Amino acid sequence: MFRFASCAATALTLAACATTPLPTVEDGAFDKDRAAILAMAGDYKVTFDFTETVPFVAGYELKEPKLSGAYEVVRVIEDTGEFISLQHTLVVGGDEKFPIKHWRQDWTYQPDDVLVFIGGNAWETREVRDFEARGKWSQEVYQVDDSPRYGAVGAWSHANGVSEWTPPAETRPLPRRDMTTRDDYDAVLAVNRHAITPFGWVHEQDNSKLIQRTGEPQILVREVGVNTYRKDSGFDAAIATTYWDETKDYWAGVRDAWASLEAGSTRFGLTMQGEPEALYQPLLGYAASVRDGSMTTAEAIEAAQETIAEYTTSEIGELSERLAERETEDDAY
Repeated sequence: MFRFASCAATALTLAACATTPLPTVEDGAFDKDRAAILAMAGDYKVTFDFTETVPFVAGYELKEPKLSGAYEVVRVIEDTGEFISLQHTLVVGGDEKFPIKHWRQDWTYQPDDVLVFIGGNAWETREVRDFEARGKWSQEVYQVDDSPRYGAVGAWSHANGVSEWTPPAETRPLPRRDMTTRDDYDAVLAVNRHAITPFGWVHEQDNSKLIQRTGEPQILVREVGVNTYRKDSGFDAAIATTYWDETKDYWAGVRDAWASLEAGSTRFGLTMQGEPEALYQPLLGYAASVRDGSMTTAEAIEAAQETIAEYTTSEIGELSERLAERETEDDAY
């Protein structure tokens, strides 16, 4: 969808677009882009605020807004110049706080391809042509177990005193806040903005909840999401950083396992609906075993590879059948 947006906007044919001179990139833009991405690292108090706004199906009643919060530590775990990986770790609990590995965002400058969600709990590696990638960054987002979530390509803007990144709308799976409680829509078509603020940064979302099971897609309802990351030094960030230091080699092995799956096929999917506990709970558990010494890092990586293999497939044509077979095995989606 988004790969040919620049052609459509100028009414060019694909052949003409491929021969159009590449757009110029503002001097210094690359360094400004990198500074904005790296500015998202830090220690934060986060609020997650989602409000449904406009229904598009007769009889649908807007659900109550969902507001939650947490402490979150964001760290740069890889930076090669044109690739930056940011790992999020939650710090939760009452008097006894503990870490939970959270999502990851990978940024690539002028990418050759991007991993995107295609529905049915499946993903596809799509080529990004030169005219679409020029001066832009892909963001690929991964879930708590390092399985993929969504990806898109867009340009950072630094106009009007604000550094912000806004790609075209992309499809993503149901969020966890809905996947365990709702079955009335199938995917989210999201416009996804990251903006750097004086107090930290904000992740703004304009979400259209899509029904895809009945032929032509139908928007059920629109939703506005604002996730606010406000710098905070009033919690013990070492809880998160210690967890990461003790498990980072294991999680590097998990990332390698997913990368091998992506490299082995242009398409692959999960054989369970949603973000299945049967996949992420064992992978988080192996990390806990590394921390307490009951498994070596090598043993944990091998166990993770076996778990990932059990719940994934590159045979996308068989995915619907396998999802149906699994349906009664897990009630967590």
